[in-house]
Amino acid sequence: MLRVFGLGAFMIAIAIAIYLYSKDAQNLASSSPGGTLTSQAEVTGVRTDLLSIANAERSAMASEGKYLSLDDLIAGHYITMHGSRPPYSYDIETSSTGFRAVATRSDSGKPSQIWVDETMTVGSE
Repeated sequence: MLRVFGLGAFMIAIAIAIYLYSKDAQNLASSSPGGTLTSQAEVTGVRTDLLSIANAERSAMASEGKYLSLDDLIAGHYITMHGSRPPYSYDIETSSTGFRAVATRSDSGKPSQIWVDETMTVGSE
């Protein structure tokens, strides 16, 4: 009888833990841009890609004395990535004094743009 009670208590504790975990996952999803855990993972991946692009631009400036376009960074093997991470696509705006790498979302989700500049500052709108 004691074993049955122990098993029952264990099952109730597991049920409570699963309930609390699911509520926490819902809260996390609702606080993320786009409202889902998948969109949070997308945004994190895009921010990581943008920081990689920014580091590649800094390396290109150090070795070539100028900022490069995304195609030139890929061709020069400064980065090993493609020009997009659906639903985001990447572009780099360069000048003689700086750059701004921009990820633009192709659908109506949020954030619509994420960017990083030569100061390694990441922003979004």
